[in-house]
Amino acid sequence: MRQSMSRAGDCYDNAFMESCFGTLKTELEMATYQSYEEARREIQETINYYNALRRHSSIDYLSPNRFETTCQT
Repeated sequence: MRQSMSRAGDCYDNAFMESCFGTLKTELEMATYQSYEEARREIQETINYYNALRRHSSIDYLSPNRFETTCQT
């Protein structure tokens, strides 16, 4: 059995997940961890940084959270 990140018949779902995993690999710089909890904590910190603080040129140098907030108002 294999884990799948896409819905049946929707090939575009997998492209999104591949992009997410690629970004995580880049941001984490292929670190090694002493435990599952350490890896989990580092991944969560990276996701929080990426969404809350890191500015993205494609959305006018805003963080994704800030961009989403401005779109909702």
